[in-house]
Amino acid sequence: MTYAPADRPFYDADSHIMELPNFLIDYADAALRDKIRPVSYQASLVTDEEVDAIVANGSKHSPAHVEAQVALGDQLIAESKEIQALGAFDSDDRSVAMDMLGFKKQLVFATHSVVTPFSMSSKLGDDLRYGATRAHNRAMSDFVANDARLMGVGVVPLNNPELAVAELEFALEAGMEAIWVPHYAPGDMSPGHVDLYPFWERLADSETPFVLHVGGAPLQLDPKWTHTGRPPVRDWMGGGENVRSKDMAVMHQGPETFLSVLVMDGIFERFPKLRGASVELGAGWVPAMIQRLDWVVRSWSKVDQYLAELKRVPSETLREQMAFTPFVFEDVGALIDASADDLYLFSSDYPHVEGGKDPIGRFEKSLGDRPPATRDNFYAENFLRLFPNARTH
Repeated sequence: MTYAPADRPFYDADSHIMELPNFLIDYADAALRDKIRPVSYQASLVTDEEVDAIVANGSKHSPAHVEAQVALGDQLIAESKEIQALGAFDSDDRSVAMDMLGFKKQLVFATHSVVTPFSMSSKLGDDLRYGATRAHNRAMSDFVANDARLMGVGVVPLNNPELAVAELEFALEAGMEAIWVPHYAPGDMSPGHVDLYPFWERLADSETPFVLHVGGAPLQLDPKWTHTGRPPVRDWMGGGENVRSKDMAVMHQGPETFLSVLVMDGIFERFPKLRGASVELGAGWVPAMIQRLDWVVRSWSKVDQYLAELKRVPSETLREQMAFTPFVFEDVGALIDASADDLYLFSSDYPHVEGGKDPIGRFEKSLGDRPPATRDNFYAENFLRLFPNARTH
């Protein structure tokens, strides 16, 4: 029996590779290999000893470990986590995991290897930034190549518009089915800058959604906000280097700003075939953002000539062209009631612990007695609106 019930299709909008140290280095151009740092698990739930043991075993889990994971059956998602999970870094094992999970399709994101491509440092040269980007997209392409259920997510930083388009072309040719962009202002410009029109146009014409994801911008607040004169708090993993309570409270501000700017700069209006998703950034902020954008555009279009050119209200635009994954602990039913049931996507976050032990069960509880059509949208149809080819391939 699979984890996902067989009575309806489930499309998973968020899962991950747990990259081994040489994930980027092995796929980088020769001239850059000594400049790219190994993938680091610092400030994570994974220990150096765990990583070292896997690398020493030929970058494989032992047959006994794999056998034990398979024996978990429909409890795989509850018990199989992080780098010890079935299929965390081995594509053949991932196919076995997909058989057990029962999802029709699954978006696959990197976990730790986007640090260099998405760095906000102005000192990072384009050769290293886009060289690491190319290495990532080659590695992801290889990981998903042999299982059509796995949908690889490429990465493209927007700092250099010309190179962004070139890397987008490479990622599309490599079979990437979504493109992760960082949700901060690239360099000294808006993501809606005219120089980036060719990037958004190519995405739209290729019917490839862009995605925002946690890790696409700094996770932590400026230290000033946490300097209280008292001992520092721990993050959710028990240390102090990852997401802390204050970081979590304002995590939505980055993606909300990015998407608000895209709407107000007319990117969705100019490219009506463009689709996007905000993933693992929560969704509790979405109803308020939509309401706020509607009244901002209504009021400021009297003095802002660019807002006056918009033919659709933002709420209509976002319902047609965006979707959002709620955290497993958010009340998706209440979010739907406050906005619309075509805005939200199911996700498992496999094999990360943040996805919980039973995401379907928790989402089912919050969906309550809402009708089957609402569930159809959440678990499948909203995903298929963004990825129409996923229905037939």
